[in-house]
Amino acid sequence: MKKIYLDNAATSWPKPGEMVKAMKYFFEEIGCSPGRGGYECSLKAGRIVLEARLKLSEFFNIPAAEQVIFTQNVTHSLNFAIKGLLAEGDHVITTCMEHNAVIRPLRRLENEGIIEISFLPCNEEGLLSCDNIEQYIKSNTKMLIVTHASNVTGSLMPVERLGNIAKKNSIIFVLDAAQTAGVYSIDFQKLNLDLLAFTGHKGLLGPPGTGGFAISKRAAKEMKTLIEGGTGSISDSEYQPDFLPDKFESGTLNVAGIAGLKASVDFIMNEGLQTIREHELNLLEILYQGLKNIRGINVYGPKSLNLRTPTISITAEGCDVGEMSYNLDREHGIMVRSGLHCAPLAHKTIGTFPEGTLRFSIGCFNTEEEVHYVLKCLQKMKI
Repeated sequence: MKKIYLDNAATSWPKPGEMVKAMKYFFEEIGCSPGRGGYECSLKAGRIVLEARLKLSEFFNIPAAEQVIFTQNVTHSLNFAIKGLLAEGDHVITTCMEHNAVIRPLRRLENEGIIEISFLPCNEEGLLSCDNIEQYIKSNTKMLIVTHASNVTGSLMPVERLGNIAKKNSIIFVLDAAQTAGVYSIDFQKLNLDLLAFTGHKGLLGPPGTGGFAISKRAAKEMKTLIEGGTGSISDSEYQPDFLPDKFESGTLNVAGIAGLKASVDFIMNEGLQTIREHELNLLEILYQGLKNIRGINVYGPKSLNLRTPTISITAEGCDVGEMSYNLDREHGIMVRSGLHCAPLAHKTIGTFPEGTLRFSIGCFNTEEEVHYVLKCLQKMKI
């Protein structure tokens, strides 16, 4: 039985061979910590980290490499932003399409009486209108934090307009790029971002356990640290360094993962982000039209495919999405995700709560043949 992987919105697979080679090289030839010694291997490890920072700063158009901070994943990055920048009495604006990586830390601060939250409504396609956003801004509004694209519907948010609104009103703008980094063009400076949170294991095609955030200099000065410890710098001081990237990076970095992430970003840049986007949009078009033509299937998200990432959620009349996912895997070798996708507010918005949806998320290594096979299998299922 052929195996077809269509859960790239959770973790991309397969990975570029270059990524595997880079990680193998680190373990076999280097293997030590950066910034912890003056010997050759430690210096080489440091160069790997620096080269990755430089590559990511180029990829996202970040002003300086030191503004790139490495974390374990986008969830850690968002927690850094939310808990490090918000203080008692602050007001936050977000959307009803957010992942729990944003909602849960915000709700915790709200429950503790520290912040208040306003949710921007989206339509049934998961799309946000900017027309009335400024009416949500208050005198104590500190942060606008939004997902670049929904992990349920793939709906893209109007982030350029949001960035302009945030800048005009001196509000910190935080972007959750979990679903778009490596999938869709992101320009840190053009979007007027203060913090860009990204993960390595999705669209960037890197290994799990990698991610980070890019931070503006004004936000870096204001943001408190969540973790303090050894940085390999100013070791005579008992206090955390206040310069980047050391202010937010304590302990030994995942250098092997960072090496793999850098190799994966190299792969994307060599292939061309636009080339990958066009390939995925072509497959998305085939899948979307095919699903629309299967009786009993409901397709969610924007009707205009240019307004979404290569992710589609469906339900089927009279069918349990969990059972459908199980049968697709067991009987046809098709791997997709079912349920609420860690985004309950998004499902309430599009009308699929509490059952959730069956989600297909395309990656750059999927093929037309695979998509046609998926559609053929769905047509055979009793819906």
